This record gives sequence, C-alpha cells and structure tokens, in this order.
Amino acid sequence: MLHAVIMAGGSGTRFWPASRSGFPKQFLSMGGKRTLIQSTFDRIAALIPPDRTMVVTNQSLVALVREQLPELPDHGILGEPCKRDTAPCVALAAGLALRQDPDAVQVVMPSDHVIQTDQDFQAGIRFAAAIVNEQPDRIVTFGIRPSYPATAFGYIERDPQQPVTVKQVVDSRDPIIASQVKQFREKPTLEVAEDFLKSGQFFWNAGIFVWRADTVLKAIRKYAPEIMGPIDEIVAAADTPAFPDVLAEQFPRITGRSIDYAVMEHYPSVAVVEAPFAWDDVGNWNSLARLVPADSHGNHAVGQHVALDSTDCVIQAQGSHLVVTAGVSNLIVVHTPDATLIADRNQEELIRQIVPALQASRPDLT
Repeated sequence: MLHAVIMAGGSGTRFWPASRSGFPKQFLSMGGKRTLIQSTFDRIAALIPPDRTMVVTNQSLVALVREQLPELPDHGILGEPCKRDTAPCVALAAGLALRQDPDAVQVVMPSDHVIQTDQDFQAGIRFAAAIVNEQPDRIVTFGIRPSYPATAFGYIERDPQQPVTVKQVVDSRDPIIASQVKQFREKPTLEVAEDFLKSGQFFWNAGIFVWRADTVLKAIRKYAPEIMGPIDEIVAAADTPAFPDVLAEQFPRITGRSIDYAVMEHYPSVAVVEAPFAWDDVGNWNSLARLVPADSHGNHAVGQHVALDSTDCVIQAQGSHLVVTAGVSNLIVVHTPDATLIADRNQEELIRQIVPALQASRPDLT
C-alpha cells in the first residue's frame, strides 16, 4: 500500500520575520487559503488516507502540526528531538511504516513547496509507484525541467539512453517520461547551470521520492550504516510506553546526513521522473512574485497595501495593518506585529543573515 511521509522540520529563515523558529515557513499560507503544509497534505490525500500519512517534524512543532492537520491520528505525527537532516528522518519513517505494512511503498516529500495541479501531482505519483511495484529495487525521484540557469538548486542528470518504463497503464493527460539517473550534481556556478540548461538532460532536484520502505532501509544500511544502530533501537520500541524515552535518547546519537549524500548519490538503480506538474520551492520572499498576481505597476501584495508611485515591490502585511509604499521600487516589505522587514529585492541573500545576527541581541525575534 502507499504511505505518505511529509518532512516538516525546516526553519525557513529566508522568510523572516513571518517565519520564526516556533512558526516556520511550512505553516505560512503564502497568499493561498491553506498553509503550505496543509496544501501538501491536501495534495496527497486523494491517494493516501490520513492513517497512512506521517508528518515528521521537530518536537517543538508537534502541537502546531496537530493544530493545522487535525485529520492526522496521533501516530501520524513524529516529533524529532533534534535536527539530524533527511537521511535519519527517512530511515525512521521507513522503519515505522514496515511495522504497519511489510509491503509499504512510500511517497516522501517536503512540506513547503507549491505544486500545481493536485491532479498532475497525483498522476506523477501513480506513475512512480507503478515503477516501484514492477521494479521493487528501484528508487524513484522527481526532476523539474529547468526554466532558467538556477544556481540555488541541486541538479539530476538523466541518461536518455536508459528509459524507464512500466507495463501498467497509468492514467495521465500526457505521457510521463522516466530515465535512469546518470549522476547527481551539486548547486552549480552560473556558467555550469547555463551548460546544464542548454544540454536538456538536467533537472532540478525536487527532493520528492517514491520507494519501497524495505528498499530504502537496505540502501541506508549499506551506504550509511552508522545511522541504523539508533534507528533500529527506536523502531524496536515503537508501540511501547518506552518509545518517547528511547527516541529522546537514541536520535541525538545519529550524525545528521541528507538522503542525497547518504544514499541517492551511491545507489545504482535510481530513476528520475520528469515532473508532470508545475513546481515552486518557494525559497524566498521573491517567490511571492510568482505566486501572487501583480497590480498594474508590478507590485505583488498579500494583505492591505496602497501603492503611490511604487513599482515592482513585494509586500506582505498581516491582519488589518495597512502598508503604504510611496515613491519606491524593487523593495520587499514584510510586516508582522513585532518586526518589519524592508529589503532590496536584489539583496535577498542578506535576509538569511538576519536570524544569525539577531541570535545574540534579540533571540525572541528569531
């Protein structure tokens, strides 16, 4: 059966001041009616019921997940006692799924992406699951056809000489293409990214996976065995009163590693599916310009905003607070009850430095 794992442990520092350590990016709506994590849950719910869906998050965020996703049963929210990156998260979720279902096929996805449409996403998942069902040793990842030479994403190179097909007919509006992965590439320089774009053989790495739980566990045990000792202890304690204590004791002993470094770059049988859906990782405040329609002067606003001779600004206001911009251009303005951000849209990277800079003087605002 299909199981869902929603990874919701990110901190979202690029979305300060709306995103904080106690209320990170995935719990924001980004101009929609539902928050990012709610939209992720909604997107997969037509394929996978809540009792086979697990959200893995930080222990401090469990109550917030429960508030935003009341449909989940108690066992559907797992609070990690500390951050250890994605490989331990994957290993633990796979181990717990196998206790419930020895044939579990997992869909693993971040909680903070914008994807359109839900139907296209579900078609892609059905296709990936068909690959895994027919080829149980396969690991499947999704690649996004790049639209510009991005330097902020990792890339996946496909091997066009090794297509991956399925016998099962998968309902889809257009044919979905999959290939053997040739190699994974780190975030490139602009020159290299331009070469990637021209070649037509590279995808952005979306960080969305489909695999059998037992397959990915075997892979982690082979390529990152140091992770599995504590994981085995934790999984063995599942469904017992000792589970919270064992989790708190064993999980911090793991050295954090991403699933890409731990497994994906080494595993010989990885297929990349060209995503049949539109995808946005919503990486910074400039993302609102792609998600929220512009006014006649190119301003993208969420909340109450009046523009006087203002152009190409990104505005986020909360509640009844009114933001007025006058005689300015190319700004990011974000208002919250206790902090306001004003930044040049071309200096977005500086926002990443705000939270570290505030740790000493105003940790209450981080």
